Order: sequence, then structure tokens, then C-alpha cells
Amino acid sequence: MVKMTAENSNTEEKKIVENTAESKPPKKKKDPRDRLYKPEHQLFVLNSSPHDFKGASVPKIMWHVIIALVPTTAMALYYFRLPALLLILSCMVACLVTEVAINLLKGQKPTVRDGSAVITGLLLALTLPPTFSITSAVLGSIFAIAVGKQVFGGLGYNIFNPALIGRAFLQASFPVAMTTWQLPFVGFDGISAATPLGQFKFEKISTPLMPLLTGNSGGSLGETCAIAILIGGLFLLIKRYADWRIPLSFIGSVFVVGGLFWLINPASYPNPVFLILSGGLMLGAFFMATDMVTSPITPAGSWIFGIGAGILVVIIRFFGGLPEGVMYSILLMNAVTPLINRYTRPKFLGEVRK
Repeated sequence: MVKMTAENSNTEEKKIVENTAESKPPKKKKDPRDRLYKPEHQLFVLNSSPHDFKGASVPKIMWHVIIALVPTTAMALYYFRLPALLLILSCMVACLVTEVAINLLKGQKPTVRDGSAVITGLLLALTLPPTFSITSAVLGSIFAIAVGKQVFGGLGYNIFNPALIGRAFLQASFPVAMTTWQLPFVGFDGISAATPLGQFKFEKISTPLMPLLTGNSGGSLGETCAIAILIGGLFLLIKRYADWRIPLSFIGSVFVVGGLFWLINPASYPNPVFLILSGGLMLGAFFMATDMVTSPITPAGSWIFGIGAGILVVIIRFFGGLPEGVMYSILLMNAVTPLINRYTRPKFLGEVRK
């Protein structure tokens, strides 16, 4: 009797185990596509450009440009003392006041916090002779903001570099004052003299390269010290606030084209290193030609812009009536920037050009 009871219990246990095994669902095979896409973890965000969320903003970029101009400004103050300080402050204040006044007239919030007006005033002052009149500098600053910037709609809409527009206005209005230069006060007592470019063009007198590097030569406030300009320019390139293609192609084209003329006739044309270090080439290449608003936005366009500006500089310096041509070369290339952008833009995805 006991034996039969044990067998019955074993049979019941086997049935329970079998029922339990049958109740478990079979294991599903893993779909390999689950490794590629999981909607609950990957969300697609659809919005317009820009898609760079690194914290860059217009005020941040503008104030970094101002920081990059500190070495050049410091050397201008060192060499030209009080006249340089008065010119810089006058231009900056005039630009700020003009910006606020136009904002109020247009019923807009003041935009002076973005730093663009400060840069315009500082760059304009650095392109002026140290003996230039304060009143004339203020007029040029007003023109730079009102006509060079605000008449087009404000920052981001201007076609030409505002600081260069202001300088072009002063060049046309006060040609004698804009071509009257003074040697630095360091080692001299405010002696008037021609710029190195002017001395070579009209008198065939060459200036040693060391004064051009250190800034101890005649010229505009911010164009004499090539080392200071290079330090600030490299800072902008490292921070990627300037397209390296533009200054490289600008300076490189001046070196190549100017070097060809020098090789053909060294007595009539200066050596290419002198061309690069003298005048406003370095300042223009790093701080004016690289203006984000008025320069091309495509890599190929940047090369075209820089090469075109460099060739124009050499042509104006060698064959024009003025010893300098950086201002006009950049403004002319600003005028064709929309055309450059149009013909150098990359193809859209799936686009077939005729």
C-alpha cells in the first residue's frame, strides 16, 4: 500500500514539472536591428541651422577680437603716447554714441553690448595717423556706424567693413591729414616723416626689417608693430574666430606676386618681406579681411577672397598714386563677396547642377 502511494506521488510531481515547463513561453530570438536603432533612446531634433551648440555668441566673439587687439593697441600707446590714447578713446566713444542714437531713432534696443561698435571704433583709430584731428576722427566714426553699418540694417547686414568705410570717408575728405605721418616718440621728438612704403615708392629708400617688426617706424597707430599684430592674429586663429585661409592667402599672394616683380627688377620694387611687414597689410589681413559678415562663408571663397585682395594690394602699391592699398583691396573684395559665395557654395544633397 505504501509503495503504491509513493508511486502516485512521484507521478503527480512529474506532471506538475511538465505543466510548469509547458507554461513558460519560448525564448524569442534577439533582433539584430535592436542594436542599431532604439527609438526610446535616440531622438531626432529637427530645426534650422546653426547646429553648433558650443556656447559661441556674437558678443563673445566680438570681445575676443578686442582682446586680440590688445597687443597692437598697447604698442600704439607705447610709441605714440597721448595722441594715440585720445584718438582711440574718441573713436570708440563716438561709435558707441552713434550706435545708441540710431537704435533709439529706429525704436530698437541698444546693441552696444555685442561689442561690434567698440571694435569699429578701435580698428578705425588704429588705421589713423597719430597726428590726426580728434574732430575729424569723430566724424569718421559717426560715418562708419551710420553709413557703413546701420544704413544696411545693422550688424550682420552690412556689405562693407564699417571701419574701412569710415577710413575711406576720411581719406576722401581729409587727404592731406591722412597722409601726414609722425615717427614714434621713442627715440624721437615727434618728428614728421614718411611711412616706409612712402619712402620706397617716392624716394626708393628702403627701411630695415627690424623697425617694421618692433614698430619703431612711421605709420598709422596700429600698423607699425608686426609682432604685436601677429600675436593677436594667431590668438584669433587658435580660437577659430577667424578663417585661417584668408590671412594665409592674402599674405601669401602678396609675397608671391610682389616677389616676382622684385626678382625681375630689385631696384624698382621692394622685397616681398618688406611688402608684408610694412603698411597696414598685417592688420588688414588678420582683423579686417576676416570679418565674418563681409568675407566669404565657403572654404573656396575664402581662398579667392584672400588671393584677390593680395593681388589688388600689389597692383595699387606698385602702379597706383598712393603707396598703400590695403583698404581699397579689402573693400573691393567685400563688394564681390556675395558673388563669390554664390559660385563657390557646395552642392545640396541630391542636387544635380546643369
